[in-house]
Amino acid sequence: MTAFSLDPARTAWCAELRALAGERLLPLAQEGEPGHVNRPLVAELGRLGLLARLFTSDALDLCLMRESLAQTCTEAETALALQGLGAHPVHAYGTGAQRDRWLPGVHAGTTVAAFALSEPGAGSDAAALALRADKDGSGAWRLTGEKCWISNAPEADFYTVFARTTADAGARGVTAFLVPADRAGLTGTPLDMLSPHPIGALAFDAVPVAADDVLGEPDRGFGVAMNTLNRFRPSVGAFAVGMAQAALDATLAHTSRREAFGGPLKDLQAVAHQVAEMALRTEAARLMVYAAAAAYDEGAPDVPKRAAMAKLLATETAQYVVDAAVQLHGARALRRGHLLEHLYREVRAPRIYEGASEVQRAVIAKELYRPAGPAGTPPPGNAREHRPHSGAEGESEAP
Repeated sequence: MTAFSLDPARTAWCAELRALAGERLLPLAQEGEPGHVNRPLVAELGRLGLLARLFTSDALDLCLMRESLAQTCTEAETALALQGLGAHPVHAYGTGAQRDRWLPGVHAGTTVAAFALSEPGAGSDAAALALRADKDGSGAWRLTGEKCWISNAPEADFYTVFARTTADAGARGVTAFLVPADRAGLTGTPLDMLSPHPIGALAFDAVPVAADDVLGEPDRGFGVAMNTLNRFRPSVGAFAVGMAQAALDATLAHTSRREAFGGPLKDLQAVAHQVAEMALRTEAARLMVYAAAAAYDEGAPDVPKRAAMAKLLATETAQYVVDAAVQLHGARALRRGHLLEHLYREVRAPRIYEGASEVQRAVIAKELYRPAGPAGTPPPGNAREHRPHSGAEGESEAP
């Protein structure tokens, strides 16, 4: 990537992804049952090699995948992202045995993963977890409590679960566990949401977890959660950019052919200026997302700020662009089944999950006021490591 454009190979790859999404993924998405995991769609993502590539791609390529799929098939984009969110902790922190058990099925699209962080009382304040992991006499744990707003629940095959292992320790007392869906005492309830994705609540009634189920180190699970979200935050912006581009493309086509007041809509100055504004904001958001992803890949010290800016700008931009597209299309865009009706429902949630817009502003402000190093240089440290000040997240598991 140069400062202003993608290299030809990546541009061609994006075009290929959009074509595959239209030919092989969109038909499966349209056959899926709303509110349920679309396993044929997930399996097709596996056959195309996209799920395996999730874990070997750099942050920029992850953004390109999500943006390209979102332009054509938001359901495929969401299924891809949820597999990544649920299984990235295994890829990054799992033992050899844990990886061997779960990742082949995730890559193939035959095993569905889920990321279980949020709770009824712990959304934006993700360190305030109440789900308890109590040690029993054998050195294993029992999980007791609730999780809420968990994407792919209650239909996932396994959950990456974050639980309180040390009381009154805040972020320092959380441990990550791998919990198969068939564990005794684990039950789930689906939630009916604005956009019909598989999202549910989980109840843990003394669910047994062994020492081998611990992901990473005990009491260090909050870092597992935050590093996973830092990895995916710029790509949430890419998902938003993809939806904005789809809405913009639809608007360009509609305003070129729709006749009103003696000519096409595009000849009306008010319409042309609105479309220009939509294009301007979409391109600005895209460039910020790409820059944040490139900074992550380079290990730059200001990644938390860049990622927060990218996620904030892109999701707010997508909301604006999709809303403007609906306005320019008129009543037809509100009809069930229209592309823009679909995007209008899809575009709202990204402003909340993986760090609400208000949380992103708080992260940006903290980074701006963080003391600089010598001669105005940023503070030292690896940008990919957990940064406690950026820990507050939104309802992070929603797609």
